[in-house]
Amino acid sequence: MPIYSATLALGSVSRLLFITSDASSSSSSSSSSNACSVSCCFLNHSHKSLAKKRTSLVYAASRVSNTDDLVQDSSSASTDQDRRSADWKLAKAYSDSGFIFDGMVEGYNSGGLLVRFHSLVGFLPFPQLSPSHFCQEEPGKSVQEIAKGLLGSLISVKVIQADEENKKLIFSEKEAVWSKFSEKISVGDVFEARVGSVEDYGAFVHLLFPDGLYHLTGLVHVSEVSWDLVQDVRDILSEGDAVKVKIINIDRGKSRITLSIKRLEEDPLLETLDKVIPQDDSDGLDSLNTNDSSNIEPLPGLEAIFEELLQEDGIDDVRITRQGFEKRVVSQDLQLWLSNSPAINRKFTLLARAGRQVQEIQLTTTLDQEGIKQALQRVLERVP
Repeated sequence: MPIYSATLALGSVSRLLFITSDASSSSSSSSSSNACSVSCCFLNHSHKSLAKKRTSLVYAASRVSNTDDLVQDSSSASTDQDRRSADWKLAKAYSDSGFIFDGMVEGYNSGGLLVRFHSLVGFLPFPQLSPSHFCQEEPGKSVQEIAKGLLGSLISVKVIQADEENKKLIFSEKEAVWSKFSEKISVGDVFEARVGSVEDYGAFVHLLFPDGLYHLTGLVHVSEVSWDLVQDVRDILSEGDAVKVKIINIDRGKSRITLSIKRLEEDPLLETLDKVIPQDDSDGLDSLNTNDSSNIEPLPGLEAIFEELLQEDGIDDVRITRQGFEKRVVSQDLQLWLSNSPAINRKFTLLARAGRQVQEIQLTTTLDQEGIKQALQRVLERVP
């Protein structure tokens, strides 16, 4: 029968260990060993249970901490998204209103500048830069060098596209500059200018303002380059040329300026033979030939022009009436223009010049002066 009992409590584990009195010494030793073994077993079991509990607590605490971080990250992401969404709406408002925004240039790529707009970054294409960047005293500077020099600077722009769905935010410095300087120009103004690009249809020219910068750009159409017929603009104008131009039209709705070079000079179509060859004995010029016009040989190329003129509606007769000679050779090429003398009995006067020789031609027509000019232009396009 049991002589005593003992209770071993380790943590939450309690077990009862019995030792009998009739056991032999070896049995006692064995029992003692078993008891030790059992105790160790209980001890190991108790430590494992405690370790599991501690691990569970640490894991639970870790999960609580991670959950808090996730909540914070989610809240932060939501706040950032709300801010960006609000800035897209603001960008759309700038686009609709035409307001000017000063943005920081944060970078550039092969196509343009990256400009900060609050929490957003938009794109400013190089063609939308003000011409002032390209017309400084370093004409050989590349667009990439210009872009590098603008890093970190503020630039005044207009938002020309704000598309949140497609993530497109596009700026224009040209439009911002137009708003500032277009009100300072008028038709008839004359500007010093510099030629930008030259195209088949004309040349884009940058206007120089009193502050020493080129703020606005206009187009000189091929027909406004010279009073002479221009086949290729590049024969007369090149990129970087300094020129003087006159504003002949402003389209404020489309932000366009039309310029002319030739209108800075008097229209040679409005000359008279008496003005070309003044009759002053002191000049030592040959007298005007007023003999029978049938004896005057037309300048080379005139006969073909006469034949084409007679094909035009409203022109009944074309003939040479007199000729004269200038002191110097202006051009060996045949030039033709309309006199500014008024029509008498439906008769207008044309002048033809080649070398020193000038011939006066009389048109009998029902056309007015503008109609004759248009007929001449059509004829000259047909005659080689």
